[in-house]
Amino acid sequence: MATVDVLIVGAGPTGLALAAELAAFGVRPRIVDRSEDRARESRALAIQPRTLEVLAPLGVTDQLVAAGNPAVQLTMHAPEREITLPLFDLGMADTAYSYLLFLSQSETERILGERLAESGVAVERGVELVSLQLGDDAASALLRHPGGREERVEARYVVGCDGGRSTVRRSAGIGFSGSTYPQTFVLADVDAGGLASDSAHAYLSERGPLFFFPLRTPAPWRLIAMRAPDDPTPPDAPLKLAEVQELVDKYTGGAVRLSDPVWMTNFRLHHRAAVRYRSGPVFVAGDAAHVHSPAGAQGMNTGIQDAINLGWKLAGVLNGGMDPAILDTYHTERAPVGRTVLRFTDRAFRAATSTRAPYRFARSRIVPAVLPWVARLRGPKAYAFRMISELAIRYRNSPLSADGPGAPRRGPRAGDRLPDGPVIRQGTETTLHAATSQPGWHLLLCGPESAWPAESQLPDGYGDTICLHRVSVASGAASGRRVLQDADGQTLRRLGLRPDAAAHLLIRPDGYIGYRAGGADLQGLVGYLNRWLPRPARTGSRPR
Repeated sequence: MATVDVLIVGAGPTGLALAAELAAFGVRPRIVDRSEDRARESRALAIQPRTLEVLAPLGVTDQLVAAGNPAVQLTMHAPEREITLPLFDLGMADTAYSYLLFLSQSETERILGERLAESGVAVERGVELVSLQLGDDAASALLRHPGGREERVEARYVVGCDGGRSTVRRSAGIGFSGSTYPQTFVLADVDAGGLASDSAHAYLSERGPLFFFPLRTPAPWRLIAMRAPDDPTPPDAPLKLAEVQELVDKYTGGAVRLSDPVWMTNFRLHHRAAVRYRSGPVFVAGDAAHVHSPAGAQGMNTGIQDAINLGWKLAGVLNGGMDPAILDTYHTERAPVGRTVLRFTDRAFRAATSTRAPYRFARSRIVPAVLPWVARLRGPKAYAFRMISELAIRYRNSPLSADGPGAPRRGPRAGDRLPDGPVIRQGTETTLHAATSQPGWHLLLCGPESAWPAESQLPDGYGDTICLHRVSVASGAASGRRVLQDADGQTLRRLGLRPDAAAHLLIRPDGYIGYRAGGADLQGLVGYLNRWLPRPARTGSRPR
């Protein structure tokens, strides 16, 4: 029987991100997928700002951005009216990625897969999970290889990233509650003449929505349209370009001409959620934990962030440094996010597709009339953008989130995302996120140099797992410190701090604040570290 620390079932974006996160911390997983090849269709097609941030430590974000189309506006076509609205123009000053990146899932998988291969981990394709038996401390998986050969694998942990029909989830006895929407949709990757390529396009009408999203590969455009409620076409019926063109003409009046289809299909949408994200040594992530409509481009992004959240925790336990209880915080933190996404996408979907007269009238008449006015309301607009971009996700109620003595009254709290901001390191302009991008924990000692005497340092035993930084408006630095100069105090203000105030923040490997306190007394921090990161010697725990 083969043994492995982590067996990942499913090599879509979620599984690939999880495997890459584990590899970044020195854990070598096995990742299997029953498909012979990665996705070649676009499928999921947009990457949110927060996802680009959490993937940056893996070294793939620049490649994703270079391959994608960073759309900054949405053009809404309504009867007798056309409205162009900016995307993410407010509330995005604290991120380097103030746009929605349109990129086909096939390209996302390619880039993540190449990064994983560079780490020495290969995706085992054509390998299917046949059965899974759970024990108290491990799970036994039966795998079937191409040609029929079967292999028994004992895994300390198994993570199901195998989609809405997850074999892992069913084998673990994890419930999956929800239902299927009655509408049938058409999806196509095509070329489309008559559309401006610097914008996403939405056609509003009483019959429902039609969307065009700008891609580069495998086709210039992704099309999504709803069939009429009385359309008898079954979801598995084959689709021809002429049929899709006829459907598009009903929305556009013939203004958009389709050509060169790469992929076309009918499909139905589901909205379901796992009742729990863990069962003993088994976890579920991505579509295995939550499926919903594509409204707001939340699905793949939520799955990738599931993976990052779980990955560093599994690595910390396997490397011998973290309390295994930290694995329970995966469900505590991510299940509420999944439920929130499900509620949001369900409401947006029903508003966009309902055939009830008030909804039809609102879509075609009221929304186009009031939207330009609503778009001028800066506060609600900024709030909406931060929610959709997933920058507003936070874990304040997690056991891993603790505010210590004298914690600042303003700024992000423990459990919130660390905001980005400009800093100078060794004479070079950079950002706070870039400076803390090495996989692992980071401790920010903030405030004037006088508040942190030269002998201030981490307790013995933590030097290999926590990277220390000094954040100050001053350019001078004590010897041996990694100093981040915040020349105009802007970044410190985003942290809720005055330039003359001392505080310290412990940043988790996924970029959220685990612990924060005012002043230069680190005793509260030591208590936090002793709870979650005990100091016994550990091998392989230093991030690469």
